[in-house]
Amino acid sequence: MSQSEINHYIDGRITVSDSARRQDVFNPATGQVTGRVALASRDDVEAAVGAATAAFPAWAETPPIRRARVMFRFLELLNAHQEDLAKAITAEHGKVLSDAMGEVARGIDIVEFACGIPQLLKGDYTDQVSTGMDNWTMRQPLGVVAGITPFNFPAMVPMWMFPVAIAAGNSFILKPSPLDPSASLLIADLLHQAGLPDGVFNVLQGDKDAVEALIEHPEVQALSFVGSTPIANLIYEKGARHGKRVQALGGAKNHMVVMPDADLDRAVDALIGAAYGSAGERCMAISVAVLVGEAGDKIVPRLAERARQLKIKNGMDADAEMGPIVTSAAHSRILGYINKGIADGAELVVDGREFDASTSGEGCAEGFWMGATLFDKVSSEMTIYREEIFGPVLACVRVPDIASAIELINAHEFGNGVSCFTESGHVAREFSRRIQVGMVGINVPIPVPMAWHGFGGWKRSLFGDMHAYGEEGVRFYTKQKSIMQRWSNSIEAGAEFVMPTAK
Repeated sequence: MSQSEINHYIDGRITVSDSARRQDVFNPATGQVTGRVALASRDDVEAAVGAATAAFPAWAETPPIRRARVMFRFLELLNAHQEDLAKAITAEHGKVLSDAMGEVARGIDIVEFACGIPQLLKGDYTDQVSTGMDNWTMRQPLGVVAGITPFNFPAMVPMWMFPVAIAAGNSFILKPSPLDPSASLLIADLLHQAGLPDGVFNVLQGDKDAVEALIEHPEVQALSFVGSTPIANLIYEKGARHGKRVQALGGAKNHMVVMPDADLDRAVDALIGAAYGSAGERCMAISVAVLVGEAGDKIVPRLAERARQLKIKNGMDADAEMGPIVTSAAHSRILGYINKGIADGAELVVDGREFDASTSGEGCAEGFWMGATLFDKVSSEMTIYREEIFGPVLACVRVPDIASAIELINAHEFGNGVSCFTESGHVAREFSRRIQVGMVGINVPIPVPMAWHGFGGWKRSLFGDMHAYGEEGVRFYTKQKSIMQRWSNSIEAGAEFVMPTAK
């Protein structure tokens, strides 16, 4: 099989790195190497930042309505090429094609939001704040900004960042995951076709060396990151030390509470999709089912039956429900967690280690395959409860009542997403108010907010003050300026030595 060379995109063109460092790109379904991605050197980073710096002044001076028109053309192209982008994602990540199409669609939502940038950048105006004096605010772009994005959403997560950043007048450098880098170059090409000036959007392929160089570069004004909590914490602290604005979204351990009065069939559907969709490799995946009272005995057998029936196949197959794990290393890490859960005394109901890869399709025997795993009677002290597994492993915890469920969830270090399935309005209201988690679903298993609301968790799931996209995303990528104005014929003669006050 021929292997493609995947390079950077700098100043409007594909740029071949002088660096000798390369990394294999795999098709997780077959285990075969399909490409080699360049890993940026410091010189590559310097070239990307230089291009972005040179492009910024003219782009920042471009009227917002003209920047919005570029976003509209990009939106049209994205809609026309959704399937191309989704197929590139499935080929390198492994998620099923329908899931990849959904990822692209949710990214398109943010582009649609960014098309409204003239309205979103409007400031406030107050006439006559003092006699003969007016006061207003405006929002202006920061300059060169960068996004560091994970493997699990190679199109959607970048689109959480760059559409808003670019529409607001910044130039942008994307550092995607080297595990599935091709989507970034497809996006760059579509932006170029849409008429975005060269240098406004750049792609740096690479690893931690590129990240460190971006953090340290004095021209980079802001960093947005999505990934694991230890790295998010590190990037936030290091970025702050270098004087940058940082938004770092970290890990998760998302719970779904099932009350005894819930529609159990719908709750099972929700858990199966939210726990095992994308092989559990989602920051919003449900990895803990909190079963309240009698719901536990009723729901676990149904979950087990459905988990065993999952169609685990090559993501390109139309009827596939779950694809492979992204890499061999991730596969080994997840196996370690399953073994740890058994050693800690959790009840293994469905064992994903027993999955037969030969059933996944032609040529898939050497892929990174794993079945759905289900644990019951998990306690809060166990490693599989405390740590983010990022794989198709669902842990069931039994609690006696809703108060115990809330106490359990609030005690966890992560506060990304949570859900509660119930038919009680009172339970839903109390749960929503008392839970210490940033994104809450009531009978919604994966409560990813829409484009105009913004995404972000609490506690050790978010480092920084502002959520991704939405109006907080606009604030993150801009700075506010306040202007007070009066004219000489309204100024009284003589110096004033007191703090100015309204007159």
